[in-house]
Amino acid sequence: MLRIVAPVRPATAKTSLAAVLALALLAPGSAFAQGAPGPLPVSVAKPIKREVTDVAEFTGRFEASELVEVRAQVSGQLISAPFTDGSAVKKGDLLFKIDPRPYEAALTQAQSAVITAQTRIDLTKSDVDRAKDLLRTGNISDQVAQQRNQAYGEAQASLKSAEAQVQTAKLNLEWTDVRAPIDGRIGRKLVTEGNLIAAGAGSAALTTIVKTQPIYFYFDVDEQSYLRYMNFIREGKIKQEEGGAPVEIALPDSNEFTIKGRIDFADNQLDQQTGTLRLRATTPNENGFLTSGVFGRIRLQSSPAYEALLVPDEAILSDQTRKIVMTVGPEDKVVPKVVEPGQLNGRLRVIRSGLTADDQVIVNGLMRARPGAQVKPQTVDPTKPAGQQGAAAQPAK
Repeated sequence: MLRIVAPVRPATAKTSLAAVLALALLAPGSAFAQGAPGPLPVSVAKPIKREVTDVAEFTGRFEASELVEVRAQVSGQLISAPFTDGSAVKKGDLLFKIDPRPYEAALTQAQSAVITAQTRIDLTKSDVDRAKDLLRTGNISDQVAQQRNQAYGEAQASLKSAEAQVQTAKLNLEWTDVRAPIDGRIGRKLVTEGNLIAAGAGSAALTTIVKTQPIYFYFDVDEQSYLRYMNFIREGKIKQEEGGAPVEIALPDSNEFTIKGRIDFADNQLDQQTGTLRLRATTPNENGFLTSGVFGRIRLQSSPAYEALLVPDEAILSDQTRKIVMTVGPEDKVVPKVVEPGQLNGRLRVIRSGLTADDQVIVNGLMRARPGAQVKPQTVDPTKPAGQQGAAAQPAK
């Protein structure tokens, strides 16, 4: 049987070129065989040494410094309410008018009673004077003289009672004008014209007035924080300031503590159920912006001043329960250090332990910093964000 065998073709020029390139890549000293790129750049900075004080934050609410529920002191028909809902009022402004006619009539009646009592006094006094003359001549008995003196005394008492009734009637007539007892901002009318209203503390409120200049901020402090702060004061490490300890308050729509105030009240006992103490701060609220019921956060000093090391907050990494800072050690190799962070001071974080003032802390390029890897450190200003460093970065010395 005849077999056909295919001829073997020689290597093409393309195949030979591929082999040459492969040998070139493996050749010692070639540019392709030099391995991975050199050390990657990272930004480093030494911790900042600064005097700081710890602060404590608590939550609370604003409350009016004065709150009045306006009620009528006399009953009657409400005939007018000459104020605008929600407006500012001054002490003495007319708020409600009650029909005064029944009280005008009562005043006239009381004044008439005074005239009657005065007439009776004049009559009984004349009887007493005649009794004295008749008693000297023996034309009247002692008993009759005493009866006339008694009648004169009763007439004097009746006059005083009638005069008191006049004062009461005048007050009732005056109270038909319900006026603002304090300066402040008034609420809406809770009773409208034409309604009959009752008098007294148990009656329905006609409206409310709140005073918010100044305004109070109430908040609760836990027992441990309170005792620690009081120990600092007792030891003289924190001085008590005249007018109360200064505080700063932030509103819910802001992270800035721009509202200034002072603590002017502390309750006389701790709440046994919650273990907290109620405190109050006062702020002027000069523009009237703050109102009762608004939620807020308050910040106050919780320690004496002390020197601390600070690093950018973003330089601190988490490793399960530990906090770690990457530093550049000898031969520009990355060395992780376990630290104990403290409070935030601006964008810098207090480091209580784990760092020295000479450590080179990696503040930018942490993704390129692997423990033991060699890096190319460049010194930057730790007080500036990474995007604002610009050309300020310099090789670390």
